[in-house]
Amino acid sequence: MADDAKTWALIHAERRGLADTIEGLTEEQWRTPSLCAGWSCGNMAAHLLSSAEQSAGHFMGGMLKSGFSFNRAMQRDIDARADLTPQQIAQRLRQRTTTTNKPPAATVAMLGEVVVHGEDLRRPLGLSSPLDKDAANACLDMYTKASFPVGGKKRIGGLRLVSTDTGWTYGDGAEVTGSAMSLLLAMTGRPAGLAGLNGPGAPQLGERLTAGAAR
Repeated sequence: MADDAKTWALIHAERRGLADTIEGLTEEQWRTPSLCAGWSCGNMAAHLLSSAEQSAGHFMGGMLKSGFSFNRAMQRDIDARADLTPQQIAQRLRQRTTTTNKPPAATVAMLGEVVVHGEDLRRPLGLSSPLDKDAANACLDMYTKASFPVGGKKRIGGLRLVSTDTGWTYGDGAEVTGSAMSLLLAMTGRPAGLAGLNGPGAPQLGERLTAGAAR
């Protein structure tokens, strides 16, 4: 329970930072493509809000209505928030900085959602935010075991990963070094992370990145 409470504290801190970022976005920034193929930064902001407002019941109902297609269910939730302004999304996101509702998934998955998707929104806009080391390492640990939907476990098989800014290491084999965020992006199928990675295993990791849209 203590670890779960700590994870929620990290999630809430990330949401507060995202609300500040989203609130100040211009119309042009809102339309800028995010790191997720087919989603603008405005779509990503709506997805981050839908994730924060998600519950087990809503998630299962959405999957049923979407024919059990995970991507269609996510898109339905984005479409339901399409008319919200950046300020409205920021306000509602701040209302989720004390709540602990979530879909039927581990709490740390919600942390990964807000950390990685936060970068999906910020990086194309040239924005950045300090990444908490505990949050980064918890996400890195999680994605070493993750199969659906990001495929991190298979992507990093046979490689040794070393985070140069958080002290995190994992695995054996050809070494891949870089910042925690660069590793997180690459592990979750985002080619944008490759620019921050080095080592003999980096080309192999690059080859494994999926060509499809990151979610």
